[in-house]
Parts: sequence; structure tokens; C-alpha cells
Amino acid sequence: MKTLLSCCLLVLASQTALAADPAACKTVRLGVVNWTDVIATSAMTQVLLDGLGYETKQTSASQQIIFAGIRDKRLDMFLGYWNPIMTRTITPFIDAKQVRVLEKPSLEDARATLAVPTYLADKGLKTFADIAKFEKELGGKIYGIEPGSGANTGIKDMIAKNQFGLGKFQLVESSEAGMLAAVSRAVKRKEAVVFFGWAPHPMNVNQDMTYLSGSQDALGPDEGRATVWTVTAPDYASRCPNVDKLLSNLSFSAADESRMMQPLLDHQDPLESAKKWLKDHPQDQQRWLEGVTTLDGRPANEHLQLTSNP
Repeated sequence: MKTLLSCCLLVLASQTALAADPAACKTVRLGVVNWTDVIATSAMTQVLLDGLGYETKQTSASQQIIFAGIRDKRLDMFLGYWNPIMTRTITPFIDAKQVRVLEKPSLEDARATLAVPTYLADKGLKTFADIAKFEKELGGKIYGIEPGSGANTGIKDMIAKNQFGLGKFQLVESSEAGMLAAVSRAVKRKEAVVFFGWAPHPMNVNQDMTYLSGSQDALGPDEGRATVWTVTAPDYASRCPNVDKLLSNLSFSAADESRMMQPLLDHQDPLESAKKWLKDHPQDQQRWLEGVTTLDGRPANEHLQLTSNP
């Protein structure tokens, strides 16, 4: 009887040890900005989490609202902190210890700065200082992204300070899709256009484009070179260590992310696209799930459930 009781206790103890996260972690609240790269990586994260027994809820909002949501305990995480382009926005939250940035970036070879179609660079618009020389052809406009973004703030600062002679220019604020549509129209007509570009993004494949140099760190050091980081609630790692382990494992290359993003620009469902990527790239699934378990404590790589919508 004593032996049987000991065995039962051992089984219960082992099950407890395998239980990765408490039930309170089952719902994962993920903030998402409406950028295709963030949508793609957030979809990948949701597919993995849902396939491990969690329930992911995405909230689409601006970066400021997302950081405030994490601060106010309405959101758990955000996979799209671009450093340095969002650094000004997130710094007050970091300084107040209201958010936590993971130790390693999820993407190390990103870039975000002003760009032009290559045919315009061939005409001489190659640097930030060249923009003012083409004011007439450009209609005095620079195309940015959504209002309140770090990129737009940097462009507005250049205009306000008349940096590079841009004092008479106007920033056209729009969504990512709206900006890309304006650029595509200009390219079809071989017109002059300056816009905020970044990698990873299929725009680097779909458009023959050139990033401008000579920025004097106006949009970040090293001509817009950037890293992308995951942000969570300050205590999330201690509360939900298994999800946090998955987040720490998630790393991408700019080339792979650009390929992940292309189906989304072709109006395919982000979650279904993420599932297809995992099926086509088992090596990615293997490394992302290393050391991770299902919500009930089983090895993640052996028990991930990927079901497609009918």
C-alpha cells in the first residue's frame, strides 16, 4: 500500500513539474500594429500558441495605445517594437518599468528610412540632402505611414527644423497600404516620390527601390539599420514562463519575413499563411518550440495541433 501511494505521489509530482503555465495564462492578449511584418509574426505566434492549447486574442491599435495597454494590464505582449524608430515612444514606459523588452531581438537585420524608386536615384536623388533639390517634381511631399508613428515623428522633426532644406515639405500620413498604393501609382507613371520604406517587406522585392543615405541619424543611426524586439508586461515571464520561452525562441531573418508577408499582401489569411509556413518549414517549428510545452505540459513539438479552416 505504501509503495502504491509513493508511486501515485511520484506521478502527480511529475505531472505538476510538466505543467508549464497556470490556467490564468491560457488567454494570451496580443497587441498588433497594422504593419504587414507585425501582422505576419503575430499570426505565427498565435498559430503556435493556439496549437499548444492557449487562446490568443489580437487587438489592433497604434503603438502608443499598445504600450499603454500593456502598462494598464489590458494586453500581455507586442511583437513589433522597432528600435530605434519606436524608441522615443516606448522609452517613457521602459523608464517607468511599465513594460519589459526581451533580452534578444526577434529580428536583427531590419532597416527603416526614406527611400525612392531606383529610377529617381539614377536621376540624382540619392541622399536626404538631395530631396529639396527635387521639391517641384515631388510636389513638396514625403509619404509616411500612420499618424503618431515614430517614423512620422522623425520626418516632422526634419521639416520643423528645416533639416536638409525640408522646411517647405508636407508629410502625407497614411496607412501602410495607403502609402504603398500612392508609391505604386507614382511608379507606374514614372513620377518622383519619396516614401518611408523598410525591410523586411515585400516592397523590397516588388519595387526597384533605393534607400537614401546621408540621414545624419535623423531616422536612426547607421542609415536606418534597425532591430525588432518583443515587449511584454514586466512580470509576464514569472507569471507565464512557457509562453515567455516561446517568445524568446521566436527569431526571424528579413528575407524570411518578407516571404511570410507576401501572401498577406495577396489578401490571403494571415493565420492560414502561418500554418502553411510551419508545414513547409519544419525546421523553423522545431527551433521555435525547443524547450516549450503545451499548456498542459506535454512536449510542444510532439503535440502541436495545426488545423486549417474549412
